[in-house]
Amino acid sequence: MSGGRDRGPDRGRRRGHSLHAFRAILAKDLRVELRTLQSVPAMALFGVTTFVLFRYGLDRTKLSGGLAAGVLLATVLFAAILAINRLFVAERDEGGFDAIRLAPVDGTALGGAKAAALIVYLVVLEAITLPVFALFFLDSWAGLAPVAGVLALADVGLAATGVLVSAIAANSRARDLLVPLVLLPLLIPVMIAAANAAEPLLAAQGPAYGGIGKWVGVLALYDMTFIAVGFAVYDFLLED
Repeated sequence: MSGGRDRGPDRGRRRGHSLHAFRAILAKDLRVELRTLQSVPAMALFGVTTFVLFRYGLDRTKLSGGLAAGVLLATVLFAAILAINRLFVAERDEGGFDAIRLAPVDGTALGGAKAAALIVYLVVLEAITLPVFALFFLDSWAGLAPVAGVLALADVGLAATGVLVSAIAANSRARDLLVPLVLLPLLIPVMIAAANAAEPLLAAQGPAYGGIGKWVGVLALYDMTFIAVGFAVYDFLLED
């Protein structure tokens, strides 16, 4: 009986420590990024450069519909890989993984903080690149607000999946190669759903909303699935 009474408070304390660890790791990562500017500027520069390449490579000054959605989402996806590759560099080089293993916290605190930091990076990236994309390719900016909502759902999927893959590849010498090889197939559903949701929003005649509900639902289902998978397996990833 006494053991049963003790386990409840122990779990409560562990959850409290894990929440504190989540906030501390997230704050640390955001401070480091503000000081060093290692990820977000590279992502933004990649995004803007890619739009320039598409503008002159396709020889098109205006895009709409599926082509516009494809250009935008492909750019965001490959820019995100730059940050995903670097998510756990500090933990690998400075013993962060060992510290989490030894601390009285769940490993999901580390994964959740990294996912939240990646979402922040992606939001900043899109705040910079969406206006550039509209300036280069769109006649009307009316669809940008709903497209930003679609991108927000895609960002959660990118973060939930990217954290898992980055943690698996963190100790590999071929990390820069392994991350895209494993990540890109897993993100196919996200890209298909996001592209189909964004296509009518970027139509030449203005945004249309018919039929996007099912694709938004697919994005939300994907997000919830990989968040649940992350919570279920992240402690085991740290042990391995």
